[in-house]
Amino acid sequence: MISNRTSNYPPLDPDAVLWSHSKADPDSDLLIMMHGWSYDERHLFALRSRLPQELTIASLRAPIAEAGGYAWFPSSGNPIGDPRPEVANAAVDAALAWYDDLPRFRSVGVMGFSQGGAMALQLMRRRPAEFAYGIQLGGFVVDDAQPGDRQLALTRPPVFWGRGAHDSVIPGSAIRRTAEFSATHLSVDERVYSDLGHDVAGQEVRDLGVFVGGMVDHARTAAEGKP
Repeated sequence: MISNRTSNYPPLDPDAVLWSHSKADPDSDLLIMMHGWSYDERHLFALRSRLPQELTIASLRAPIAEAGGYAWFPSSGNPIGDPRPEVANAAVDAALAWYDDLPRFRSVGVMGFSQGGAMALQLMRRRPAEFAYGIQLGGFVVDDAQPGDRQLALTRPPVFWGRGAHDSVIPGSAIRRTAEFSATHLSVDERVYSDLGHDVAGQEVRDLGVFVGGMVDHARTAAEGKP
């Protein structure tokens, strides 16, 4: 396994997090959102009206300023779809440091676009028992090995993987790597949208809303002890 640390990765700014509710309710379900390169915390947060109203959403801002927005992995030295594992894992360390200061929630899901999709999968790999489900939109899996991979291969948590058929940003090699990992470690719901490029829109938004609704219903049913 490659080291999960790099010395100069900046921390997340907790004041930059967008919350769907003014006060986090530990009895609710949490969805953590992570944007892609050059975006910010407002990007995926715009989808909140398409998700269950009772869901608590926390949309994070990546800590590296680039291209008028922010990045999880700086472009220098980190090819698109193939960031250096030590950088990706340092980004995950920063996200987990923020997360560990939160109250406990009934369930926690992770969602991301592009680089943020890689972050979502990497968080699940780092803490396979912590995150109930994942959503990665136009993203990829980091090319490394994690201790949690073995548990994921056993538990196969649900992951929605949406991507555009005309996505010219994420290389084919990264998509193939992600498909191979998903097939052996996740219960993946893969959707390829014929009208999309590197974007989140249209039917994909409706489909991920249904997926998240199902995850929230499942968490509620489990908490109530129903079969």
